[in-house]
Amino acid sequence: MTEPTDRAKGLLLVMIDIDPAYEEEFNRWYTEEYFPERQQCPGFLSARRFVSVEGEPKYLALYDLDDPEVLETEEYRRIRPPSEWTRKLQPHFTTLVRNVYREITPTVPDGYVVHAVREQEA
Repeated sequence: MTEPTDRAKGLLLVMIDIDPAYEEEFNRWYTEEYFPERQQCPGFLSARRFVSVEGEPKYLALYDLDDPEVLETEEYRRIRPPSEWTRKLQPHFTTLVRNVYREITPTVPDGYVVHAVREQEA
């Protein structure tokens, strides 16, 4: 995995809540199996994991991708089927959100300057 660059054109977002009785094992699974597999998969540029300070779901992982099509490659398909450990934990996920995005950030032309003027409220 390389550092995030301007090359990232896709994003994989995963948010999970887990039954508190399985939270310790969930974090071990994420650290020892799930996260490293994705970090090492070709086309994954960066991987970051977060815990909520407020709001839900409690856990968030963000993966910058070369392109969303990375998730269709043979390399990714090899790690996609759930492992035995994954199958053991998945029934205890109380929330699972998995979204894939394609970047649509516009390019700002060279020399373009924004002059924002905000009026104060009366």
